[in-house]
Amino acid sequence: MRVRALVFEEFGGPLTVRAVPDPTPDRDGVVVRVGASGICRSDWHGWSGHDPDVVLPHVPGHELAGTVAAVGDRVRTWAVGDRVTVPFVCACGHCGPCRDGAGQVCANQTQPGFTHWGSLAECVALDAADVNLVALPDGMPFATAAGLGCRFATAFRAVTGVGRVRPGEWVAVHGCGGVGLSAVQVAVAAGARVVAVDIAPGALELARACGAEHTVDGAGDVPGAIAELTGGGAHVSLDALGAAVTCLNSIAGLRPRGRHVQVGLLPPVLGRPEIPMERVIAGELALLGSHGMAAADYPAMLSLITAGRLRPELLVTRELGLDDAGAALAAVGQEPGIAVVTSF
Repeated sequence: MRVRALVFEEFGGPLTVRAVPDPTPDRDGVVVRVGASGICRSDWHGWSGHDPDVVLPHVPGHELAGTVAAVGDRVRTWAVGDRVTVPFVCACGHCGPCRDGAGQVCANQTQPGFTHWGSLAECVALDAADVNLVALPDGMPFATAAGLGCRFATAFRAVTGVGRVRPGEWVAVHGCGGVGLSAVQVAVAAGARVVAVDIAPGALELARACGAEHTVDGAGDVPGAIAELTGGGAHVSLDALGAAVTCLNSIAGLRPRGRHVQVGLLPPVLGRPEIPMERVIAGELALLGSHGMAAADYPAMLSLITAGRLRPELLVTRELGLDDAGAALAAVGQEPGIAVVTSF
């Protein structure tokens, strides 16, 4: 059996759709027939050669939802036909971090679209299914669910679990792509007041639609603008893009004892930010990292979505066919909102 998939054979090279072997599940894993797969900046990093886990030729894609199509003989919780999504980090369930409830930093993690072929294909294999799969709420479309495994869940944990945003606090979000827009929505739902930063007018317009109280042009004096709008700086600031300038602006825009949360990837090939440690010390700032969200932590987020307090569907601005996925991946960041492949 063969399935259609998006494939690249050189970093930064052509992205073509062709037939590849149908995946089979490991004994503790499943194969999911993909109903929708998001196109994320992390996929762009993998295609660009910024991730050492990627081995050529490669099928990208790590944000997915679909239907279980095959089950390994050691899987106990899931059956063919179940509608599921999965975090982009598939945890082993046995290592020290997993035993501590921190599967998002599993020492033995696998990631579809990075450590093995991903979900921009008709089918994808997923590891340790009993640890990682998440059942979809009744009626949730695959297009909405696809963004939960990376961008929305990542933002949810970054805001609520790592940044520990409290009602009434000022939150600055630097970069209003999929993660940033999700962070705006989650922070507003948590009762925070949000300043959104980006260089694209369309992205700032979406941020306002998600509840941002103020927007700032990222090409200007961002820390100064945030200090003025918030009366002294943000309590919590997130770099949702992953660039030296957004990281530095996020730190510089904090008030004393503020919390910076690094969410966007900062691959060394793109340059490392010079962290102003003197400012960190003088202001007693906290510098925090956030890397996705484990499957066990999904219920709180899903309950807010089911109750209508979070609306991830509003962030999906384009539904594409697989044949259009290559061009969309190569152009990530050029159009606001989230692009999702929904036909294969």
